[in-house]
Formats: sequence, structure tokens, C-alpha cells
Amino acid sequence: MSVRNGLLALLAERPMYGYQLRAEFEARTGSTWPLNIGQVYTTLRRLERDGLVTGERATSPGDAAAPDAPATERPTTSATAKATSVTGTPTARAAVVNPEHGDGDGGDGRGIVYRLTAAGEAEARRWWVTPVSRRMAGRDELAIKLALAVTLPEVDVRSLLQRQRVETLRAMQEYTRLRHLADDSADLAWLLVLENLIFTAEAEIRWLDHVESRLIRRGSGVPTGTDREDTR
Repeated sequence: MSVRNGLLALLAERPMYGYQLRAEFEARTGSTWPLNIGQVYTTLRRLERDGLVTGERATSPGDAAAPDAPATERPTTSATAKATSVTGTPTARAAVVNPEHGDGDGGDGRGIVYRLTAAGEAEARRWWVTPVSRRMAGRDELAIKLALAVTLPEVDVRSLLQRQRVETLRAMQEYTRLRHLADDSADLAWLLVLENLIFTAEAEIRWLDHVESRLIRRGSGVPTGTDREDTR
């Protein structure tokens, strides 16, 4: 998930303080990908350096005029409440800080309202019309772990697969439980996130089954802990 593009998309709606951007991002994604406030300000500084946003010190708390119900003032929805049980972190409402007293980031972005430049608006529009590329996949810890495991004789790969399958099944069951609790009419954004997590977990389980089948077909090509003991 590109935090950079996410912040640009939110700023296309209206100017915001850094803490408001974090709160809006987390509220709209069900707090599934919590943002550190420092990460938000680091990204904003880079966007400002690149000429995509400008930051102006607010003269009053009302300078970053919010919609009728910004995320930081909305009642807690069933989506944000349930998100905590998935991520184990507080929902976006915990990020609320009085802008008159600063954003609580230690000073770098305190009291600054961020807005898009013309170049920033064009970049936000470009993101919406550009498909996400799958040609250069991000680092997948599990894929890396298994790729290394099959090259190291001291690793019990089949045991690793079994433990991972149990963990992924547990996560999928929790996502499915939350999906049944979600309100289809009110929690569309949260539903989309949950369904993505469910489908991703299902695909991971299928892949783990495939890896195990491949190891079985290879026979002793990848020794398990028991295999190694038998050959000593």
C-alpha cells in the first residue's frame, strides 16, 4: 500500500493537518494498516520537497476546515471498532489532538495545514487511473522464509508449513467472523478490506498445500528433522 498516494488522495478532498490525514487514512481502511504519525510527516515532507504539496502554518484551528463529519469526529462505526480486534491497535479516533496545541509529533509538522499543488492534484488523478502493477512484487516474508528454508538442511520445512497453515487458517477464520458481523449497507470500505484479507488468506493456504505437495513429490530432496536423524 502506497502511503504516499493515499495521502495525496485524501488531500485531493480537502486540506488537512497531519494528524487528520492519519485519522482519515485509518478510518477509511478500517485501521487495518495503522500509520505512525512520524511516517505521515516524513511522507509529507517528501511530498513537499517534490512540489506535490505545500504546508502552511495555521493561524487558527479552523484553517483546515473539515467536512461536516471528519473521521476524527465521527462516532465509532462498527468497522473501526471491529478493526481493533484484527490489528490489535487503537482505531483512528485515538489520534485526535487539538490542532491549536499541535499535532503531537514533536514539532516538525505541528500546526501545519497541508494542501495539494497543481502537480499534486495531477499525481492524485494519475494514481486513480493507473492499475497497480504486479510485475514487481513487494517482499513477501513467507515466500522468502520458505525459499531459504528449502536450501538449509537444518530447517524442518514440513513442520514450518504446518505451523504456518494453522496460523493462516486462524487468521482467515477471524476475518470471516468479522465479515459476518459487518453491516453491508454502512461498512463498504471495511468489507472490501476484510474480503481482500479473506481471499489473500485462502490463496496462501492453497499455496502452502502446493508447496507441501511439491516437497512430497521430490521425496528426500528436502530433508525434514526426522529424515536427518534417520540418516545419521
